[in-house]
Amino acid sequence: MTNTTMSRPTQNSDQNTMTRTAVNPWDWSLKLGYNQAEVIEGATRHLTCAGQTSVDATGAPQHAGDMRAQIALALDNLEAVLADAGMTLGDVTKLGVYATDVDAALQNFDLLGMRFGPHRNTPPMTLLGVTRLALPGLMFEIEATATV
Repeated sequence: MTNTTMSRPTQNSDQNTMTRTAVNPWDWSLKLGYNQAEVIEGATRHLTCAGQTSVDATGAPQHAGDMRAQIALALDNLEAVLADAGMTLGDVTKLGVYATDVDAALQNFDLLGMRFGPHRNTPPMTLLGVTRLALPGLMFEIEATATV
């Protein structure tokens, strides 16, 4: 068992220094793009974000049957919520992901890497397979916790 713990100070949007220390007793999750846990110190604001899905500004589901497009729009919507709170994907400290087809979601997880990668952020994440989401046709939902 290896302890791959690293500390990463970040300047948050409130101009305070927040320290995020990754806790990884094993390194296998790093290859999948997430940490097992993070210790966060020096935070001043905390955001709990409801699950974001592939819906337009009126709440109408989009991209029926297209997992990749649904993931992309759910991430767009997550970024919009974060931006309204003065935050970015770099401030996300935990993700919860729900998918009606886990295999199809995993085949498109490169989209998460493309969005979170530029922020050098690998927040702890849980992926759960579900039989359905709140609205018919939705296949992917992502919720986030962010801290600055």
